[in-house]
Amino acid sequence: MSAPADGAQRPTATEDHGQHQLVRTLGLTDIIMVGIAAMIGGAIFVLTGPAIGLAGSAVIIAFVINGVITLFTAMVYAELGSAMPEAGGGYLWIREGLPRPNAFISGWMAWFAHIVAGSLYSVGFGAFAYSLLHVAGILQSQILIGIFPIDKLIAVASIAAFTYVNVKGTSETGKTGTIVTVVQLGAILAIIIFGLWGLLNNPGWEQRLSEQFLPLGISGMVAAMGLTFIAFEGYEIIVQTGEEVKNPKRNIPKAIFISLAIVVALYGLMALVALAATKAPDGMPAWKFIGDSGELGISKAVDLFMPYGAFVVLAGGIVSTLAALNATTFSSARVALAMGRNYNLPHKLSEIHPVNKTPYVAAIVSGIIMATMAYALPLNDIALAAGVIFLLLFTQVNISVITIRRMYGNKLDYGFKTPLFPIIPVIGIILKLGLAFYLLITQPLSWVITILWIIAGFVLYRMYTFKKEVEHYAPLVTQQGAEERRAYRVLLMYSPENPDRLAKYATRIARETGGEVNVLRIITVPHQTPLSAGTAFAESARRAFQPLEQIFEKRGVPSHYLVRISHDATEAMLATIEEQKINLVIAGLETLRRNKKLLTLATCDILAIVAESDELEIEPVREQVEADLELHAVPAEAKKSMVVIYDGGPHANLVLKITSWLEHSGRFKVNLVSVSKKEEEEAKEGSVAMKPDYLSQLGVDMTEVHLAENIQESATKVFSAVDMYRPDIVVLGASIGRFAVLDSPHFLHMLERLHCPIIIARDFGIPGVYRATSLLRRLLER
Repeated sequence: MSAPADGAQRPTATEDHGQHQLVRTLGLTDIIMVGIAAMIGGAIFVLTGPAIGLAGSAVIIAFVINGVITLFTAMVYAELGSAMPEAGGGYLWIREGLPRPNAFISGWMAWFAHIVAGSLYSVGFGAFAYSLLHVAGILQSQILIGIFPIDKLIAVASIAAFTYVNVKGTSETGKTGTIVTVVQLGAILAIIIFGLWGLLNNPGWEQRLSEQFLPLGISGMVAAMGLTFIAFEGYEIIVQTGEEVKNPKRNIPKAIFISLAIVVALYGLMALVALAATKAPDGMPAWKFIGDSGELGISKAVDLFMPYGAFVVLAGGIVSTLAALNATTFSSARVALAMGRNYNLPHKLSEIHPVNKTPYVAAIVSGIIMATMAYALPLNDIALAAGVIFLLLFTQVNISVITIRRMYGNKLDYGFKTPLFPIIPVIGIILKLGLAFYLLITQPLSWVITILWIIAGFVLYRMYTFKKEVEHYAPLVTQQGAEERRAYRVLLMYSPENPDRLAKYATRIARETGGEVNVLRIITVPHQTPLSAGTAFAESARRAFQPLEQIFEKRGVPSHYLVRISHDATEAMLATIEEQKINLVIAGLETLRRNKKLLTLATCDILAIVAESDELEIEPVREQVEADLELHAVPAEAKKSMVVIYDGGPHANLVLKITSWLEHSGRFKVNLVSVSKKEEEEAKEGSVAMKPDYLSQLGVDMTEVHLAENIQESATKVFSAVDMYRPDIVVLGASIGRFAVLDSPHFLHMLERLHCPIIIARDFGIPGVYRATSLLRRLLER
């Protein structure tokens, strides 16, 4: 197998997609307008009224808090958008930073949410436009020839128009969006200026605002935040311009922060003038008058202090929904384009128009689905799920930024880096999940629809998408072995230099678990060379398995042999792990320590083994007595020394399993090095350090080591404790305390000095779950 030189090297968009390229024609102003259009939509006219009815004048504080909450994830989007500026946005980063099938499910959800949002905007435009035409006396009937609802036909026509604009060219899309958004801002600013003028001529407005503060208490303000929060999430659409904006490293972060600041200010000022400048009839408080009017609250309020106010709000609503429709038509096509490129959707969606340089197939398909939804489906019910879907998408992106930083380090060219890392994305995760569960309580139907959509996507992924993806990125050219399949499956990475070096470890584990061994060899070819060129080596690769076949057959272990061709060895490994339902990967330390992507994205346990010139016997001692195999104990003085480093951390369970599997051979005496964080830290009840008598009865010697704050000093302490036992083999986890072994030159150097086989175990777990449960456990113990 040709291992990648560095698992953290990431191909660029050009290398990955070849001819499927967009062109950079958008400037900073264009994408700021995209963000503003997406965040304002028609919500500033429709949602502000109900929010005022819940929070009164505290709605201004609610908007500011929503802006601050949004900022945590916006910073993450600014970081990744500047470093990885490609179409797909959140979907692309989740693909880079989280295991399969997260990428497909996130893209599946994002595409759905963008299309639903566009459908909603088109329906809103249709309703606004029909109302305006009806008031003007141009249209009298709501139904055309007794069959077709006119407002729905207007909605479909608007989708068709913006789909055409998006197909025609990115520059045309940007110009159209900028013009429409400028008109939208003009209407909003006109209302705000009239309102502020009214305040100057009506003293005492401060008193009126204070009297309307929190009329329903804190719960009302929280409800207003939940109602309007999703309106501030337009940065997902901004980052979809990644391949079409000039200088994305600088412009994407700027556009996210500028558009967010402008939108929060506009929402706050709109609420301020609506409350302070409105003199409601019959002495009714303004907050109640506006709130009781629901979605028409702002329209009725503005009509009281501005000439033709209701008409201006109606016109503003029409233009706002058009601006948002343009933005979501653009973004839904880019998500489909990115998924098509990666074979998560039909590859046809990745085609770029030869003249216009736009994803015309993705735009047309997205437009057709959007128009169908707008005309035929009950959008009010489906739209409930869009908020939950975006919150789950943002949660995954916040997790991804942590893993991407861990994988690539400083190899990415950042235009902005999130401060206080990883505290900011962790707070973003907590906030997004909190809001998602708030929707579960207040709008349970939103979760029902979301879950059904995710299930549908998962079924599609397992039945179609995953197969297509593997066929393209890592086709299987040879597969042979026993017909019988076992539940527990070990994957052994084939090494042509010393193919049987790790085979005995795979054999021992397979026999202990009643499992099987799968041997994978990967033929890697350069990116510019077609994969078909690698088929010439398939037969020689198959013949190379023969020595291993003899080893496994002799030990009575079922085995399977696979040969894949790929441009990216890591992708081939990940595909095999998922396709073959692998439980444990065994590979050499040098292969794994340089491949952070595999360590991060593999959905199984991993053993990194140092076993150069390894003559250590790990199979049980047996002698043939007639037809039976009978175990014979090895004298205690002849047993080899197995040293186990145990810290009770996330990999401790796998360390104990490996220890047990090897100890069952009867060849080893177990010596335990128990690691804790500080000398003054008392051993916790249930830890190994609390049971010296029990361990002594088992014949296990134990030494305690207290880690220092300094990694070099900690490594020296651990090494001294291990070396004291003169080890013949060492088993440890991928982390010791808070130190990552595979990332630490100090720990790796110390392990090399032991001159014996070393097994480093990485237990698979969802990122952050172990730390979260440990923190919760400590809090409960107090």
